[in-house]
Amino acid sequence: MTEMGFTVNTLVNMTEQELEDVITTILETYQVELLVGEKYGIKSAIRAEKKHKEEEIERQRLELLSKSPRTCKHDEIGLGVVKESRRENTLILSDSVAPISALNLNTKEPILCHSQVRTSALLSLSEHSSDSEDRRPGKKKQKRKRPQEPGEEGEDRPREHPFIVTEPGELARGKKNGLDYLFDLYEQCGRFLQEVQYLSKERGEKCPMKVNNQVFRHAKHAGASYINKPKMRHYVHCYALHCLNVEHSNHLRKIYKDQGENVGAWRQACYFPLIEMARECGWDIEGMFNRNEKLRIWYVPTRLRQLCHLEKSKECE
Repeated sequence: MTEMGFTVNTLVNMTEQELEDVITTILETYQVELLVGEKYGIKSAIRAEKKHKEEEIERQRLELLSKSPRTCKHDEIGLGVVKESRRENTLILSDSVAPISALNLNTKEPILCHSQVRTSALLSLSEHSSDSEDRRPGKKKQKRKRPQEPGEEGEDRPREHPFIVTEPGELARGKKNGLDYLFDLYEQCGRFLQEVQYLSKERGEKCPMKVNNQVFRHAKHAGASYINKPKMRHYVHCYALHCLNVEHSNHLRKIYKDQGENVGAWRQACYFPLIEMARECGWDIEGMFNRNEKLRIWYVPTRLRQLCHLEKSKECE
C-alpha cells in the first residue's frame, strides 16, 4: 500500500467499498493472494487506527477545554447559534438566485439593475475568498475533525453570532451583530496588519502588504479569535462599498433594513454599485482598491472580478 502511494490518513478516511477496491487493485497489480482472514485483518487494522485517532482527538479537545474556560464558554454559545446560522445561510443561498433590488447611483432609488439577470448565475455559485491565496478543496471538512492546536488556524473556534442589517449607529438586537460592528472588524484587521509588518521588520522577514493568513493567525494569538478568514473574505466587497461611497452604502443599508431583508440579500446587493463604479473606471477594479487607503490592504474578491468580467464581455458583444 505504501508503494502505491497510500498513507494512514488516506486509508482511515476511506469507505468500505473504497478499501475493497484498493485490496482488489493490490491483488491484480502484484499478483499476490490473500487469505480471507488477511483481507478482513487489513480492514480491522484500519478501523482500529481510525478509532485510536478519534480517541486521541477527543482527549486533546478535553485538555484544551479544561485549560481554557473561555473556550468552553464560546463552544456552548456556538452550539446555541449553529442552527440559526444554518437557517440564515439557507436564506442567503435562496436569495442569491432570486432577483435582487439594487440602487440607482444617481437617484438612490431601488431599481431592477440591468445586469441582475445576467449575473444571477454567478451570484448563485460558491464564492472563493481570494485568487491571490491558494485554496485546497477538501481541507475544510478535515479541519473540523481534528483538534485546534495552540497557534493553529482551525475550524474548532468560537462561532460568531450572525449579522443583521442595521442602519449607521443602530445597535443590533439580542445576540446578533450589526453592520457597524462588521465594518469595525475590517478596521481591526488593518491594525493587526500593521503589527505583523512591524514584527516582520524587526525579525528581518518578508513584510506582508495585504491581509493574509499570517495576519489572521496573529489576530488569533492576540485574543481576537472572532476574526477569521472565511468571514472577512465573505463581506469584503460590502466593506469596499462602505469605503468607496459611504453615503450610498448607508442608503442601501437603510432600504434593506426597512424592507426587512436579511443580511444575505443586502450582501448580494452590494455587488451592483461596485460593478457600476468599475464600469466608470474602465473596469480597473484592482486600481479602485489600490487607490483607496483602507482597501489597498485587501485582495479583490474573486466573485467581484467575475461579475466585472461578465459585464465587460457583454459590452464588447
